[in-house]
Amino acid sequence: MMKMEMKVLLLLVFSACFLTARGASSSSCNLPPARWCSSLETAARCGVLKQCLESDFLRSRQTSEPVQVALYYESLCPGCRGFLTGMLFPTWVLLNQIMSVTLVPYGNAQEKPDGQKYTYECQHGKQECLGNMIETCILNMTDAAFPIIFCMESSSDVIGSAESCVKLYAPELSMDKVMSCMNGDQGIQLMHQNAMATRALKPPHQYVPWVTINGEHTEDLQDKAMSSLFTLVCSLYKGPKPEVCGGTPKQHYRSYCNQ
Repeated sequence: MMKMEMKVLLLLVFSACFLTARGASSSSCNLPPARWCSSLETAARCGVLKQCLESDFLRSRQTSEPVQVALYYESLCPGCRGFLTGMLFPTWVLLNQIMSVTLVPYGNAQEKPDGQKYTYECQHGKQECLGNMIETCILNMTDAAFPIIFCMESSSDVIGSAESCVKLYAPELSMDKVMSCMNGDQGIQLMHQNAMATRALKPPHQYVPWVTINGEHTEDLQDKAMSSLFTLVCSLYKGPKPEVCGGTPKQHYRSYCNQ
């Protein structure tokens, strides 16, 4: 057995003893210690998720590149919100060790030059442009951006919930810094990058949510992502399948915002 694995197992055994002494339930964990870090699900079930993540043992098990999922969307599009909160985020929570997610808030917006800057018109009005800008800035200011955006898009008030969602998932990030990005040149340049990335799509996007898998978009991939992204990611990952890939989500989102 490799030295790293031995150290991890010793740490896990110690952690299990500690958790048991504190009264933690281990009834749902019926695996030997050697398999406690086999997946995020197993680590959580056995009460040693923090130790497994800190050891990087989960990442060391990866032998292939993660499946790259990119979502081109707009902040107030009902279909985008349904897919992001009901399919993409839950799948990422379960499979983040074998998939990466890129979010591009822009969608069907229109960019217009204005001197040295740009102005934007959005499908769902000025509030959507504001939501796109808030999420764009957050994406470039914290590693906790995805949970924050999930929190916002899950709310009945996407924009109004921004501050509370930031406080919840990134308390070190002040809303003043986000506002400074939104109202300054940084936000405009970041949104311009989103506009260029969206315009560069091949084939050009026709609606949102628009999904690419490993940089590719086909109607077949879109349909599979919309019906069961979980199953699609599990099937495309070329490394050892995590245990959680034995399940499939039941939700199916097919609502689009056409141009």
